Amino acid sequence: MGCNRNCGLIAGAVIGAVVALFGGILMPVGDMLIEKTVKKESVLEEGTVAFKNWVKAGANVYRQFWIFDVQNPEEVAVNSSKIKVKQRGPYTYRVRYLAKDIITQDSKTHTISFLRPKGAIFEPSLSVGTENDTFTVLNLAVAATPHLYPSTFVQIILNVFIKNSNSFMFQKRTLKELLWGYKDPFLSSVPYSIPTTVGVFYPYNNTADGVYKVFSGKDDISKVARIDTYKGKKHLSYWPSYCGMINGTDGATFPPFIEKNRVLQFFSSDICRSFYAVFGAEINLKGIPVYRFVLPSRVFASPLQNPDNHCFCTEKIISKDCTLYGVLDISKCKEGKPVYISRPHFLHASPEIAEPIEGLSPNEEEHSTYLDVEPITGFTLQFAQRLQINILVKPAKNIVALKGLKHNYLVPILWLNETATIGDEKAEKFRNQVTGKINLLGLVEMILMSVGAVMFITFTISYCACRLKTAK
Repeated sequence: MGCNRNCGLIAGAVIGAVVALFGGILMPVGDMLIEKTVKKESVLEEGTVAFKNWVKAGANVYRQFWIFDVQNPEEVAVNSSKIKVKQRGPYTYRVRYLAKDIITQDSKTHTISFLRPKGAIFEPSLSVGTENDTFTVLNLAVAATPHLYPSTFVQIILNVFIKNSNSFMFQKRTLKELLWGYKDPFLSSVPYSIPTTVGVFYPYNNTADGVYKVFSGKDDISKVARIDTYKGKKHLSYWPSYCGMINGTDGATFPPFIEKNRVLQFFSSDICRSFYAVFGAEINLKGIPVYRFVLPSRVFASPLQNPDNHCFCTEKIISKDCTLYGVLDISKCKEGKPVYISRPHFLHASPEIAEPIEGLSPNEEEHSTYLDVEPITGFTLQFAQRLQINILVKPAKNIVALKGLKHNYLVPILWLNETATIGDEKAEKFRNQVTGKINLLGLVEMILMSVGAVMFITFTISYCACRLKTAK
């Protein structure tokens, strides 16, 4: 009887040890299986989850616009007063709804080439008004004239056409005209063959961005979705040195198994450069743990604050010998047009940049850029890219519309928020197929180890107690 009991206790302890050991073994084996599956499904090739979501955005992507409506146009043009603006918006469009086009896979270099078609559909239910809402905004053609035609002789001639077309420093335009293009009366009156359609994003609809060539990750998953070339180039000639290097992905996906100390790099063709984001916080998005990566203020810092930005400072006068911060001159990639980008409301910009503008209210929460990335798969499940478009206007004594100005202005035209969030249905599917299974595996591992450890300890103590009792 004692032997049977002792044998049973020993057997229980052994079984507990085996169960705990199995739970411990399951941890590295399970992690290995997860890693293998994730790497397989992250490759950009026909049949994988990543490829399906890469070809066409898995969530609706919206681009919201807030227009800076100028309240005192005559005071500014005549007296060089401060520009008083009133923000109006949001006006929302659905973008990136078209699948990538002309996709070509190269099995030798493990790359994929493609075009990204552009299109924008107005969403009235997500907007404060219609596309026909009217704003007082900077006259884009007039403001650009001194920059595009610095010759005094040419400016004198063009001034005649500006006056004859009744064009001034400011103009009234509808939302649709301002964003997507309109026939400019001044440019249309010039008897030479020049482009006459002007718009902040003209041309956009029915055009395509690319050609892009990205790595599929088939041979090296750490390179998946990383851009190899854009329009056949690895380096943008707009920027000198390493600033022109095309780095990172397009921001929709990153290589899997992301650590908090990783710096995420992504490229934006609209802004003509690569950016980077750093870890900001760990949050829960619809039941999915994600890492929030944010665009740091150092991205738009002056070379004095961030020496890595020295090659982004391409002019010395407006930037006050590269000491101003918070704005980026992208005129070289906009055919010489004096376009500057910044964060909305000049967030984190030099105070003197915003000083000539009244009506701005920079806010970190509303105006910062972030990406919420699921760390195991590297998929971006939510993002908000927020940028402001500004035009540099400078005095021009040979152009009547600009001769009243006494100093330079960086005039904010609009700011935008391009954003997307994984839908409820897709979030549930993601939880069930990815995070749910991983959490279940982890739970099973912990239960096996815990139960096994408890069994081993309990039966071992019972056996020892029984042996002592028998010895007495």
